[in-house]
Amino acid sequence: MKKSTTFSLPNLLTFGRILAVPALVICMLWPDSDTARWTALGIFAAAAITDFFDGYLARILNVQSALGRMLDPIADKLLVTISILMLAAADTLNGFHIWAGVIIVCREILVSGLREFLAELQVSVPVTRLAKWKTTAQLVALGFLLAGPAGDKVLPFNTEIGLTLMWISALLTLYTGYDYFRAGIHYLLDD
Repeated sequence: MKKSTTFSLPNLLTFGRILAVPALVICMLWPDSDTARWTALGIFAAAAITDFFDGYLARILNVQSALGRMLDPIADKLLVTISILMLAAADTLNGFHIWAGVIIVCREILVSGLREFLAELQVSVPVTRLAKWKTTAQLVALGFLLAGPAGDKVLPFNTEIGLTLMWISALLTLYTGYDYFRAGIHYLLDD
């Protein structure tokens, strides 16, 4: 009898990352509170750390599952996309800088669609090392920005550091998105 992996530790970490999203939204909707910003950052940081550990633990514990492979990228995209939306709503990501967020969100949607299409053709597009660096840069940038004005009181230029990292992430996002598109283009043009 095969052991169920639905409630394995890696999947529980992924479920936790998904559940962190509404908690993050509540903190970011809290009216101008440093405590809410620091709490949002704490929730985000804990969720981001699980992104590393769920895949790592699934491999070393040999409990990889179809559910985990499906939910992991969804959890990542939810965390990043909702964080960007909440930063825009809180006016931390504003003006010209909103374009960095738009680039990141658009790439996430386009690559998800491309991966889904290629999966139907049973074509796998592996995650590149640069894509992993892109994800790390995004998570660090979002961490600085979630601390926002509260972080500026502790680390001068905190928000500016976050915005700079956000643009670096957006540029990496464009490059890695193009990489995925280039890998799948000949499958798209066959028809």
